[in-house]
Amino acid sequence: MKHITYIHENINWTEWQWSDKKLLPLVSRVRILQGCLLGNLLTLGFDLNVEEQLDAVTLEIVKTSEIEGKSLNNEQVRSSVARYLGVDDGGMPTATREIDAVVEMMLNATHHYQQPLLLDDLLGWHRALFPDGYSGLYRIKAGSIRDDSQGPMQVVSGGYGREQVHFVAPDADKLLNELENFYHGLTRHQISRKI
Repeated sequence: MKHITYIHENINWTEWQWSDKKLLPLVSRVRILQGCLLGNLLTLGFDLNVEEQLDAVTLEIVKTSEIEGKSLNNEQVRSSVARYLGVDDGGMPTATREIDAVVEMMLNATHHYQQPLLLDDLLGWHRALFPDGYSGLYRIKAGSIRDDSQGPMQVVSGGYGREQVHFVAPDADKLLNELENFYHGLTRHQISRKI
């Protein structure tokens, strides 16, 4: 039996399964805590709709970027989100173009979640994230399906000679099929964005 390192190496990796018995008590507890927090915020006079959205989107972008190994300035992200939502940014620092691109992509995805997700959407987001065609020092084909002409796509950290591979992506020749399987998995679980 082959050792599985990455989720995409599982034959049925898009056949997601979960246990309602294990998951629902956790979700219920989170909803109770959320209700308590919202009640406390209302008594303090916060305009929750705008403040919640500003905080939630800012946190989502910062944490998602951390997963990818990028640390974004929280105040610059908040400033960019505020500008896109039409909220006074209160003199926060001006965001970089990179942060504006991430914010625009995230808001596009969350505000248009009921529209079908198209490959063009994904490629457009990719172009927005890498407008100069580089990921760090490495030239990439931003806005297109990658190939493996320069070797497999990897997430690597560490200095020269001490590199640590954190992730190896599926082979490029399998990518379109893997994307198709992934999208079919999304639609089976009634997630609105689909191809």
